Amino acid sequence: MAEKNSGFFAVIRVRGPVNVNRETEHTMKMLRLDRTNHCVIVPSNPTMKGMLHRAEECITWGEVDQATLEKMIAKRGRVDGKKAPEVAKLMLSGKKPVDGTKVFRLTPPSKGYRPTRRFYPKGALGYRGDKINNLIRRMI
Repeated sequence: MAEKNSGFFAVIRVRGPVNVNRETEHTMKMLRLDRTNHCVIVPSNPTMKGMLHRAEECITWGEVDQATLEKMIAKRGRVDGKKAPEVAKLMLSGKKPVDGTKVFRLTPPSKGYRPTRRFYPKGALGYRGDKINNLIRRMI
């Protein structure tokens, strides 16, 4: 079973920019989530949690594990000459800053999202805990 690290969240933009509050869209830009199906890894701190709650009408997030992060870096990440497992370990241990990583451009999930206007577990929006890893694997 994959090791869970609750120090970082994977954040995925689910809904587009149409009919979104200006403050929510500004929060999305600060999170570097400009387009649908883009994903970023952010640290779990009170400031980030506040930003995630502000933008939860457009995003889904949860704790990312090391195995999923390695797959995502290997398939969709842009790294500077290092292997994906090394980069994932450096990110999760805190030796490589997460803020400098680029956005992961994911594909729409196979078998689709659940209804995007409702919150998890009935829809695709909001906090989903470690179930985010299943969604990311479907989107890689």
